[in-house]
Amino acid sequence: MADIFDVLADGTRRDILRRLLDGEAAVSDLVDALGLTQPTVSKHLARLLDAGLVTVREDGRNRIYALRTGPLETVDAWLSPFLSGASSSAVERDDDAGPTIFAAWAGTEAGDRVGRVAADAAHNARVALDAAQEKLQGAQKRVTEKLPRWGRDEA
Repeated sequence: MADIFDVLADGTRRDILRRLLDGEAAVSDLVDALGLTQPTVSKHLARLLDAGLVTVREDGRNRIYALRTGPLETVDAWLSPFLSGASSSAVERDDDAGPTIFAAWAGTEAGDRVGRVAADAAHNARVALDAAQEKLQGAQKRVTEKLPRWGRDEA
């Protein structure tokens, strides 16, 4: 789920998702609606596609994109207790939590706040994983350095 937070943390990608709330759109439609260059829109659409947030279909020479809400529903179910202010002891996991996050991404101030919080959480998780990986690699190096010495001691 951390990857989807990275994707949603970008304002341009949230703008694309907001536009797709109105229905399918060709890349050229998104370029016009957002006032961005075609390469910029295509780059962000590729990230959204990789995250499973949009689908694409060919229509002649055009690529038509549509919103895919499944991944957002998963994020919504996970984040809804935070937005409702419920304590962790009072909230059970609810996979049928309503569309609160989806509404938040649709342009409210809460969407920007949640995007920043999600990006910070994803960053902190990456930093912690990187630190753990460095410790593991250091331990592996120390063990590897000692192995030849152990073998010589026995001979």
